[in-house]
Amino acid sequence: MKKFFGGIDLSWKKLILFSILAGVYTAVMCLIPMTKDTSFRDITISFEVWILFGIFIIINSKSSKDSAFKCFVFFLISQPLVYLVQDLFNHSNLFLTYYQFWILWTLATIPMGFIGYYMKKDRWWGLCILVPMLVFLGIHYGGFLGEAIFYFPRHLLSALFCVATMILYPLCIFHNKKIKYTGFAISCVLILGMTFVTLSNKITYNTILLVSSVENGNVFDDSYTVYLENDKMGEVSIEYDESFEAYRIDAEFKRAGKTNLVLEDKNGNKTIYEVDVQRNSYDIIKK
Repeated sequence: MKKFFGGIDLSWKKLILFSILAGVYTAVMCLIPMTKDTSFRDITISFEVWILFGIFIIINSKSSKDSAFKCFVFFLISQPLVYLVQDLFNHSNLFLTYYQFWILWTLATIPMGFIGYYMKKDRWWGLCILVPMLVFLGIHYGGFLGEAIFYFPRHLLSALFCVATMILYPLCIFHNKKIKYTGFAISCVLILGMTFVTLSNKITYNTILLVSSVENGNVFDDSYTVYLENDKMGEVSIEYDESFEAYRIDAEFKRAGKTNLVLEDKNGNKTIYEVDVQRNSYDIIKK
């Protein structure tokens, strides 16, 4: 671990190879269908792994200028490749539509790489440079934890990755014990704080499952009873929609997964639907 944080001779040849591999790997994660809604695709839309790459380059650079230029070149090569490789296989136009967002971040790596290098000086202001990154990672952690709770175990690895790096950075970057353990304490407070906030504000998915209609074969009103067989997944209710001038079934899902929706009339006759809930969508089939 010590070698990773400052013990590697990061030549320009190694940096360019590293840039190419990072860009191609990220694109491949986008191209593989089975990585959808998993931690393996999170690298394509969030920053936690790219922060690790940036810190790796900074800590293994020989000067502040070396750090700034290497960070810039790394992102200048890797980010276009993410979109160009996808365009090559999907015949899409991602490079022209999405890369403009990353141009600004790529330019920002010059001052970030330059300033970040001074973490190596093992001074208190080095910790001040690291803290914004720890806060940023803490926000990522809270998001991934919420997603993992809703859609377990998806995104769990990303949440654990954020926790691990938040702890490792102050312990591995700094040698001064006071700075090292102050940074560790800050990370612990951020982790505990974001855990509390996330558990207090769990992700829900609110949607309309069914609308009463003779045409679609789903006829019901407020005399019916509706419920989910697995009530831990959320709650459902029948409401009247004035815009549709019909009754509808509203759902507030607290977890993803499969369960049966049971619609029961006042005579005890039941209509059962299989519901498959994803993060922001669902499938419903009458049995």
